[in-house]
Amino acid sequence: MPDGSIAKIENLRVEFQTKSGTVVGVEDVSFEINPGETVCVVGESGSGKSVSSLSLMRLIEYGGGDIAGGRLLFDRKDAGEVDLSTTDQDLMRTIRGNEIGMIFQEPMTALNPVFTVGRQLTEGLRLHKNMTKAQAEARALDLMRQVRIPEPERRLKQYPHELSGGMRQRVVIAMALACEPRLLIADEPTTALDVTIQAEILALMDRLKRETGTAVMFITHDMAVVAQMADRVVVMFRGNKVEEGTVEEIFENPQHPYTQSLLAAVPKLGEMTGTDLPRPMRLLGRDGSEVPPITGSDEVLLEVKNLTTRFEVKGGFFRRTVANVHAVEDLSFSVNKGQTLSLVGESGCGKSTAGRSILRLVEPMSGSVFLDGKNIMALTQSELREARRDMQMVFQDPFASLNPQMQLSDQVSEPLRNFGIGSSAEMQKKVENLFDRVELPRSFMQRYPHELSGGQRQRIAIARALALNPKLIVADEAVSALDVSVQAQVLNLMLELQAELGLSFLFISHDMAVVERVSHYVGVMYLGRIVELGPRRAVFENPQHPYTQALMKAVPIADPRKRKSEKDLNFKPIPSPIHGLDYAPEPSIYREVEPGHKVLITDSGY
Repeated sequence: MPDGSIAKIENLRVEFQTKSGTVVGVEDVSFEINPGETVCVVGESGSGKSVSSLSLMRLIEYGGGDIAGGRLLFDRKDAGEVDLSTTDQDLMRTIRGNEIGMIFQEPMTALNPVFTVGRQLTEGLRLHKNMTKAQAEARALDLMRQVRIPEPERRLKQYPHELSGGMRQRVVIAMALACEPRLLIADEPTTALDVTIQAEILALMDRLKRETGTAVMFITHDMAVVAQMADRVVVMFRGNKVEEGTVEEIFENPQHPYTQSLLAAVPKLGEMTGTDLPRPMRLLGRDGSEVPPITGSDEVLLEVKNLTTRFEVKGGFFRRTVANVHAVEDLSFSVNKGQTLSLVGESGCGKSTAGRSILRLVEPMSGSVFLDGKNIMALTQSELREARRDMQMVFQDPFASLNPQMQLSDQVSEPLRNFGIGSSAEMQKKVENLFDRVELPRSFMQRYPHELSGGQRQRIAIARALALNPKLIVADEAVSALDVSVQAQVLNLMLELQAELGLSFLFISHDMAVVERVSHYVGVMYLGRIVELGPRRAVFENPQHPYTQALMKAVPIADPRKRKSEKDLNFKPIPSPIHGLDYAPEPSIYREVEPGHKVLITDSGY
């Protein structure tokens, strides 16, 4: 190419044929990507970001799309410039993986569940690079080390389901980088990852880009990630490019109202310095009436003492228990009425298991849980069912927790029917009120889950959790997969409901900026234990435990002039939580820094 760009999208138009006619996914988009440059494409779900990248890979046809106009120029290393929009699929097979690598958003669907990680990593190398089995395996091992996977030799023999989400995503990145492509397309590669792993993966991609000169097209809705990664930014909205500029221009002088609103909705770590109570986010068009900070009460609603949950590891010919996964170890905390306690930590630290153990969706091994004075551990199944009216859960993936075959109104009224509350007319009224509460139009009541966006589905999950007027809601990563602006709306909704109804939340998350925004108290978890617990302000402004400090350091800041370098991120690999049957864990002993602010002094690898 005369101007030296590796890929150039010119006037791309992509259409989808549906029952109700033609839907335009991308209307008219043009931008280019130069060697060694990271171009971040930002926008909300449905703005056409992923459609652009799938068109460049020519995978859009497999998703029912059709490239209706425009050119997709790509500079091949040895064969010069080609227009990918007219290239036949045979040549595309050579280009895909070999010259253009792609990292997909959802690692579990990007990996094949029936092949080992090693087989999937070596497949592309043997196909595109004609390596022998031994060469490919050596390269695969090297790639696993590059993406910082602990015990790589063992991992190569494992299957995708045996790895955590962060590990799987690292394998997908290793696969994309295996053939050293000229262009790497990363579609939301860190959305579902923890702060620390996200920081490592971003630093890794940045380093690999500098070392190999690969051009990167990075698709995301997280503005802090954009500030960390981008050289140039392309902002998309409803299938069109609305703004393009260098990363400094976009952050310091955004021109388009949509870019301005996107930046306003980003929760920034440190914004709440000096305040004690959670505060709703500023949202465009709704900042007329300021919601007062939520104080809650000092009365304890949930008391958890010495909670321990372990999972058995079976092995050998007779499938005997050979070891235990120590998922939650000696956990103690309390949640006050009308307040929020957040549990933060990386995947695999046991926070979700802790939430499920409290509701007894997973049976704990020992410990006590009291909800409003009622001993949850001592209840029979029928008593537990009754007690669950007071405690509800909002899961991470709203699509998986909703029934695809039921209308939304039936899903929200289902808890009421199960407990026989009210006549059908009263139920109808209650459901209408709940839809109003979560700010969804009543016309949605006849819809099905697949007809909604992710944020709308999560609102339905919240409405369903509220149906029985619970006292406690366990929100397990309830906003982690949502766009920034949608996330801000859902968080504000949760805070408003807390102020109105006096709800208590156990908020499980790995997003430190969100936790800072919504919490009264924060517990930092590492390897099944709480390593630091205290009022939000104490934990965020005076972190004592080295792990808490490392977590704070890893959070990307939405300011391109405050980028993290790889030397800031000195994470120790997380030790295995699997221990033999003869292992006796030591009790958790805490040092009180100031009243209510406690730090673990038992050595836990940090």
